[in-house]
Formats: sequence, C-alpha cells, structure tokens
Amino acid sequence: MLDAERRKLWLPDQGVEIAILDWGGAGPLALLHHANGFCAGVWGPVAEGLRSQFRVVAMDVRGHGDSSKPTPPAPYAWHHFARDAESVAEVLLAEGDRDRVALGLGHSFGGSALLGAAASRPGLFERLVLLDPIVMPPPPVPGGPVRPVRGHELADGARKRRQVWPDREAARSRWIGKPMFENWDPRAFDLYLSEGMCDRPDGQVELKCSGEVEASIFEQGGDSRVFELAADVSAPTRIVWAKHGDFPRLLFEQLADRLPEGSLSEADTGHLVPMEKPAWVVRHVLEG
Repeated sequence: MLDAERRKLWLPDQGVEIAILDWGGAGPLALLHHANGFCAGVWGPVAEGLRSQFRVVAMDVRGHGDSSKPTPPAPYAWHHFARDAESVAEVLLAEGDRDRVALGLGHSFGGSALLGAAASRPGLFERLVLLDPIVMPPPPVPGGPVRPVRGHELADGARKRRQVWPDREAARSRWIGKPMFENWDPRAFDLYLSEGMCDRPDGQVELKCSGEVEASIFEQGGDSRVFELAADVSAPTRIVWAKHGDFPRLLFEQLADRLPEGSLSEADTGHLVPMEKPAWVVRHVLEG
C-alpha cells in the first residue's frame, strides 16, 4: 500500500490530466518522472527514502498509470512529455509558493523528458539527477539526422507484450523468474503489480500502459533531442550510467560534457536503476 496522496492535475494547454502521487514532506519539492511503460507507483521505495529531505511527488505521465490516455501515436512525441513535466512543476510550485523544483529525478525516458523541461525553462530546477536516460547518438554533423537506438525493436516487443491477466498473482507467477524482473527490489515489484495494472469489469487485470502507447514512445525516440537541448540546461545535472544497461559509457560522457554543469556517475545495475537499487538511488541523491 502506498503512503501517498492521490490526485490529478488538469493541464489545459496540453489537454491532458496528469495523475500524481504526493508523499508529502516539509522540504523543498522533488519531482519524479518514471520510465516508459511504468508508473509513478514504482518510485515508492525511493520516495520514502527522500521524504525526510523533500516534498516528494511522482507523476504518471500521459498514457500511463491513471493519467489521460490520448490515442497514439501523435500525442506521444517526446516534446509533449517535456512540456507536461514543465506544467506539472509549475502547478506544484504555485501550490507551495516556491520558485524552483529542488530536485528533478528522472529514469530512462523520464530523465530525457526532465532534461527537455529544464532546457525549455532555465531556472525551473535547482538540480537534476537522470538515471540512465535515453540518449540518442549526436548527429555526425551540425543539423544531421538523429537515429533512434533500438526503437523499433523495443516497440515490437511492447506490442507483443501480454496486456491482460486473470489476476495479479498470475502475472506475478509469470514475471517473477523473467530476466527483466530478476534484480528488482521486492517492494518495487509489488508496487508495479498493484499500481501498474487496473482491475477490469470482467474480474481480470490489465496493464495501465498499453503496448501501443509504449511502442509509440519508443518509435518517436529521435524527438528527444537531448544533445541539442543540453546546452540550454542551466541546472547542475548528474547523469547516472547503468553499468549493465543498454548504452555505452562514452555516450553519457559526451552528454555530460555538453551540459554547462554536467557530471557523470556509475550505478552497478541494469537499466532499471530505481527498481533494482532504490536505496542506492536515495543515497546518491542525498549525498549530492
């Protein structure tokens, strides 16, 4: 069970409603953005660890969790996610009478989205921590094409993924031994089962993020433009490279070099850093 307040924020400029989980806390605002195909709830163990220092809020991004689910593919171009994150931050800051988000913490494409929001609104974030963000290779020449990495392969996998299960225990039994989940913290795994699936009228359960939405995001990964945007990010930004993930370290080194205040660190994990080692993420953030 999540110890967080649930509510939704209507973003009129984007025409979507974004569900958030607010763990509270008396400190400055921390905004958490999950990876493609997941949900705000999987941040639970990280959020609990950060709550002593921050007011911690995680968002279900469009197409995921309990947020609006517009029809793909067009609404899932990556610039929409950056704008959604910027708007959510603005609403939350206005509620707390604060000027800046103290911490933007994003995982995978969530890290790329927060970087986009920070580039669009310099000064919105005091600092960013991006856990194995999706980083497309820089173009070989200025203005050259940016080619997605494994986008179509991942999209095909998303479309083939089973969406409906008899119940959560059936899904648990099937997933528990899969490579994707074998290194997860048990708390994060339980939260994905409870928060990442909805109850259907026929008694079965279904993933809240459809395969078509997830695939649309993968296929439009070239829209992330992280190398192009990096120079406009004024906030100190820590890039965390997952040692056993999908990206070469050199790519992350190049991105850190393009950021005005960029730095790079390493996590001894696979790509799913916050679900595998939430306690490590908390320590890494708090040690700054």
